[in-house]
Amino acid sequence: MALQAKSEPKPDYAKELIAKFKNHSAVVAVVGIGYVGLPLAVEKAKVGFPVIGLDRNKERVGMVNRGENYIRDVKDEELRKVVSEGKFRASNDFSELSKADVIIICVPTPLTIHKTPDLQYIENVTEQIAEHMRPGQLVSLESTTYPGTTEEVILPKLAATGLKVGEDFFLCHSPERVDPGNKRYTTQNTNKLVGGVTKTCTEVAAAFYGETIIKVIKCSSPAIAEMAKVFENTYRAVNIALVNEMALLCDRMGISVWEMLDAAFTKPFGIQPFYPGPGVGGHCIPVDPFYLAWKAREYDFSTRFIELAGEINLSMPYFVVQKAQRILGLYGKSLRGSKILALGVTYKADLPDLRESPALKVIQLLIKEGCQVKYYDPYVSSIEIQLQDQAGHQNNQSIRLESIHNLDSHEISNADLVLVLTGHSCVDYELVVRAASAVLDTRNASSAVNDARDKVRML
Repeated sequence: MALQAKSEPKPDYAKELIAKFKNHSAVVAVVGIGYVGLPLAVEKAKVGFPVIGLDRNKERVGMVNRGENYIRDVKDEELRKVVSEGKFRASNDFSELSKADVIIICVPTPLTIHKTPDLQYIENVTEQIAEHMRPGQLVSLESTTYPGTTEEVILPKLAATGLKVGEDFFLCHSPERVDPGNKRYTTQNTNKLVGGVTKTCTEVAAAFYGETIIKVIKCSSPAIAEMAKVFENTYRAVNIALVNEMALLCDRMGISVWEMLDAAFTKPFGIQPFYPGPGVGGHCIPVDPFYLAWKAREYDFSTRFIELAGEINLSMPYFVVQKAQRILGLYGKSLRGSKILALGVTYKADLPDLRESPALKVIQLLIKEGCQVKYYDPYVSSIEIQLQDQAGHQNNQSIRLESIHNLDSHEISNADLVLVLTGHSCVDYELVVRAASAVLDTRNASSAVNDARDKVRML
């Protein structure tokens, strides 16, 4: 009777990966090298991990390979160093995914025009991963999304390869917590959440992130990590909506919302500062609450509080235009034909970031009303504004506006109204107030200017 050959024992891929993490030999592929992906890639490369940045944007790929930086939160010299040392390179060839031990997904998760989740980027990347997948890989989704995405959208596509999650490959959600421009909290010192599909997935992912991040917090599932991230931004959106609604009420009552908030925030407990503005911007706050509200409907649950906050924040650009109309009316002018100078178009002060910026919506509405709009922003040389018809529908046409080069008294005085939409610290607000006919300040940026305050109207 012939002896049956013993089968080779199955490799312990988790153990092998963790060993690679400890000696920093694991190849890391970061898919999407934008605001989230590039800082993460540089952070991993700095400690010795070989990193491949994958992106469809050929311009980004070329800039990385030349050591040219395009993200403010990344230090120029650090990017140049890891590129010159061969620790970080970029490519648009997704077959390189097969070389990676770790694949981190950092692609956009926008909304459709109907304010529903648009997961096309996640789905496309997942298909690419599945096509080039091999045993012994960790896949981590960092893109912000609704609870259930990792297990309902990504896992089925990867499991269809025949590989078994938790044994042959490892899958987790580890939400990004990037705050552009924050000097105190960076990728390294911001607590990192990790939720794996299995316990082993969580352990493997925690071991990877723990090599470069000070504190890693394990969640019991991807859904917990997904929900935690969406809640963080919904919390901010709701509180911003609260102060925006207070701004609307204070405007009606003739009370300064800014002075009121300064007074309220003197309380040393039980309150956290949030401020009103012309709307909300950035990728997360304007988007995440709608992801959560959409997912909740699957469970016959209406997130009334969250949706109301979204409605209030979405209404703010319209209120800014209405208030501009009222101010111009005091000078015997109407919106149509008036010259408006917008100061700042980015969503956040002192950053070149236009994502979901409410300033763009305000400018769009002003143009629709027949205003002649110019803008000044030292961080953004040009913007593209989608045009609307009188019913408020996009008409597939756009205009390109170029920032004025010098914010001088001539440009300021030539406007019927100066509209402060972003409070960049480099702007000389004393000059603005002195030279302007009228100012509508939606950011309290001119608060330190004492002269000619009669020209200034606040949000």
